[in-house]
Amino acid sequence: MKLTDAAVARLRHREREYTVWDSRALGLGVRVRPTGGRNWVLLLDAGGRTKRVSLGPVAVKSVDEARRECHARQAAGPQPEKTAAAADPVPLFRDFVAGPWKQAHFARYKPSGRNTASGFLRRQLLPAFGAKPLDRITPAHVRNWFDRYSRTAPGGANRGLDVLRQIMNFATACGHVEANPAEGIRRNRRPALTRFLSREEIARLHGVLDAQTRKGSRQQADIVRLLLLTGCRKSEITGLSWSEVHDGMLALADSKTGPRTVPLNTQARAILGRQPQGGSPFVFPSPLDPARPRYPDLRFWYRVRCEAGIEDVRLHDLRHTMASHAVMNGVPVPVVSRLLGHSNVQMTMRYAHLADRDIEAAAERVGRAMSAIMEN
Repeated sequence: MKLTDAAVARLRHREREYTVWDSRALGLGVRVRPTGGRNWVLLLDAGGRTKRVSLGPVAVKSVDEARRECHARQAAGPQPEKTAAAADPVPLFRDFVAGPWKQAHFARYKPSGRNTASGFLRRQLLPAFGAKPLDRITPAHVRNWFDRYSRTAPGGANRGLDVLRQIMNFATACGHVEANPAEGIRRNRRPALTRFLSREEIARLHGVLDAQTRKGSRQQADIVRLLLLTGCRKSEITGLSWSEVHDGMLALADSKTGPRTVPLNTQARAILGRQPQGGSPFVFPSPLDPARPRYPDLRFWYRVRCEAGIEDVRLHDLRHTMASHAVMNGVPVPVVSRLLGHSNVQMTMRYAHLADRDIEAAAERVGRAMSAIMEN
């Protein structure tokens, strides 16, 4: 068939490997593996014998580029067949990540996604697998790494496994490995979302933050207050720039689900209004380098939650708290979803059951009213 980029993208894997040949460039084809990997292949004359060579994955080379390489190789004339010793070696994990994978996939990530992937590569994946050829990474290697990481950070191990699985999927598509060694490993189960602050706990937290403000920690206290009042993610507040503050709302340039707008209530606007606007682009600049944002002081949060008697509460639970109290105060779940910047309402439905206590109290009030009517 006449191959086009759109036609190649529509090719689907089958139970067995197959090749579709191009009608415009003799010997050029696309090999489709049962795993879904698609590679350019070329038939060449190797000293009287026909040899099939790979031109790389279709994800990094267009039809026109593959045709040009096909014509260039054919114009070079017969090529002697490589011996096993001279065959192209399978790249090391670190070289593959720094080269083909980065070129094909890294630029597609959002800035926050690039930071996350880079962190897992630097701290976990490259130390564990960087020096290994791709085809020498076995399921046992991946399992041992995942189990070790899971003992200290089960959530981090899940996210690191996702990055590794995506890299090895691309290695499979490139023909470097037969099967992804990260497949079949089950993610760690995460505990159900249940923790949010009660009215009494919010009041205690407010009192402790007031005390810390009087001791000179106003900026850190204001960060915590904004997390509770807006339901924003931690990075959305600590990395907030003045250019994102507009007319009583936040116009976030980048969040977990992409750009979004966060309306501000009166209390949140007051907190932003009292922040000094100096030479830093950030609302909460680092005291050491105003050109960088200020990150939450975990020692400050540990001290605050101990004094407030909420030792088991994470900073992210403040987001849960805002959502839970919105539901309990009658805000419709789709509206809460918009406030939180969730990609779908199903994510927000996790908070709906947290209104059970108020529902039970309402049922008791109705019961007492009905009982009084019946007794009369």
